[in-house]
Amino acid sequence: MEILVYRKGAEEVETGFEGKDLPQLLKEESNVVWVDFFVPTEADRIEADWVLENIFHFHHLTIEDARETRNQPKIEAFPDYLFFIVHGVKTETNSANFVTKELDGYLGKNFVVTYHLEPFRSIEKIKRNLSESNYSCQRGAAYLLHQILDELVDLYMPAVDDFDNSISDLEERIFKMKRGSNKILEEIMDLKRAVARLKRISSKQLEVLYKMAHGQFPLIDEKIQPFYRDVHDHLLRISDLAENYRDLVSGLLDVHFSVIANRTNDVMKVMAIFSAIMLPLSLIAGIYGMNMKLYGNTDDPSYFWEVIGIMSIIAFGLLIYFWRKGWIGSEDLAEIPNEIEIDEAKNSKRK
Repeated sequence: MEILVYRKGAEEVETGFEGKDLPQLLKEESNVVWVDFFVPTEADRIEADWVLENIFHFHHLTIEDARETRNQPKIEAFPDYLFFIVHGVKTETNSANFVTKELDGYLGKNFVVTYHLEPFRSIEKIKRNLSESNYSCQRGAAYLLHQILDELVDLYMPAVDDFDNSISDLEERIFKMKRGSNKILEEIMDLKRAVARLKRISSKQLEVLYKMAHGQFPLIDEKIQPFYRDVHDHLLRISDLAENYRDLVSGLLDVHFSVIANRTNDVMKVMAIFSAIMLPLSLIAGIYGMNMKLYGNTDDPSYFWEVIGIMSIIAFGLLIYFWRKGWIGSEDLAEIPNEIEIDEAKNSKRK
């Protein structure tokens, strides 16, 4: 447990207090008190529960929610305080595995309480800022909470940018692949699940910030609400991007299967062309091999080379025919106009 106190008119934020000092600190309404509970161990949890229940007198259901780590973002109003749950991104979060950690908290007239089982970069940054400047506390507890939430939401952006890079990388790899790849398909499915989690968390969190930013709670002064609206706008952009990414990832699946189908069609086309060439050659070889006296002496070895020549001419002729039709060689060759046709089209437009 760490207690930070700003006294009105003081030049710096004070630290080093203990739980027994809280009643006197909270009694002075001009003070801004921030109590941060980091509870990685059972001993820390017992101490935090005692302070929350016996000093702050919070509702026991909110204390139970704070102990849990699988709650959806939400906010509840009580006569003298607000209880909220939000989620921040973990350091190891990436596009293949989007994971969050829960931050529970309370907002009162002159206090902010944060409760978390894992370290938060946003909280540590605000503490460093308070050690340099007390500006965040001068405007009251609601503004201090805004600063914490603003940093928490800003840390979503690196994860969102990683989604963008991963989608672009997968698109390039899909178009370059020569055959179906289960590895790429697994990456697409992992990305799809991660985007779904991002969308679910951001949409739930939007509801919390919307209520804070639009005057639903008297504890958040009208002058402070624009700052919460700014945080809400940032999260709304993240939520919109998550929706776009969900559509793009679904499109990646369609593209993946389309590329596989095209590669299969190319293989079938080559096999069909090969069969079409071999068919007349097999016919000639079959007739020639029946020992029929077509002309002269069939024992003459020159007849063999004559038949081979005829077969080669037929095979070469079929290849040229397929190539001119655009069935082999460059894509859509038969449909690409030559330079003369292009020049004639330009001249006709000018006239």
